[in-house]
Amino acid sequence: MVIAASNGIELYYETHGDPNDPALLLVNGYSSQVLQWGEGFREGLAAQGRFVVSFDNRDVGLSTHLDGVGVDVDAIMTALLTGEEPPPVPYDLATFADDAVGLLDHLGIEAAHIAGSSMGGMIVQQIAIDHPGRVLTLTSIMSSTGEPDYLQSTASATEALMGEQPTGREAYIADVVAKSAVYCSRRYFDPLELGTRTAAAFDRGIDPGGMARQMAAVRVSGDRADGLRALRVPTLVIHGRDDTLIKPIGGERTAELIPGANLLLLHDMGHDLPRPLWPLIIDAIISHGNHAIGGAVPTIAEELQG
Repeated sequence: MVIAASNGIELYYETHGDPNDPALLLVNGYSSQVLQWGEGFREGLAAQGRFVVSFDNRDVGLSTHLDGVGVDVDAIMTALLTGEEPPPVPYDLATFADDAVGLLDHLGIEAAHIAGSSMGGMIVQQIAIDHPGRVLTLTSIMSSTGEPDYLQSTASATEALMGEQPTGREAYIADVVAKSAVYCSRRYFDPLELGTRTAAAFDRGIDPGGMARQMAAVRVSGDRADGLRALRVPTLVIHGRDDTLIKPIGGERTAELIPGANLLLLHDMGHDLPRPLWPLIIDAIISHGNHAIGGAVPTIAEELQG
């Protein structure tokens, strides 16, 4: 098992490809593990000239879990809706960002291309805001800006995400597959593949308390609108028109706020990365990185001088 000390915790990580190639850091979404990327996705990126680094965020998989640290997500949501101060939480999205940068430090990587999906998209946005010098390019996938008006879900997708989950292995797998069908790509949804990946995730370790802490981190972190407007990082935003968990308006708003960002809307993609779309998504990420490095986005000072 490969472990890195980072930001006061330990992160499990995996690498694919040649360490001499430009680094690409992949950041997982809410409650998901490195398995989220699927067998072959990371290898496909590596085959096109990237040293791919992926890891389990804190509180999932084989990374550090803050066992026994409780959060009240309902109380947090109530406070935010009423304009009151939410209860304290153990960490926020900026903490996740610092974890990721700590992993780059451990690997001796000065700067990397970064890509994240869903909550991972929020984290890579935060990395670019807090640590712009560590970012070559940014790819935000099926994510949003933290602004409440642009973080929209259907009622059924919200219910599927937030509903309680059974604890038994077979019941848990069946529950995840059934709920995922609500917001994943309808055209490409593969219950057998998802069931296999979910079984592997269950066997690595499922932590309801960790999921609650991650959800709390997202909720209390606020919006990143001002930080995104100030970014001068080459950015690609990828979103699915079929996404019911974070509707396309989330991706559209992200691309609107970040200067010079490109937006790729995929008609048949929901809130997942379906295997049939991997060639297109991989090519988009690689092409974005290859072209962006040749022409840096101007700084605010350069724009004013111009």
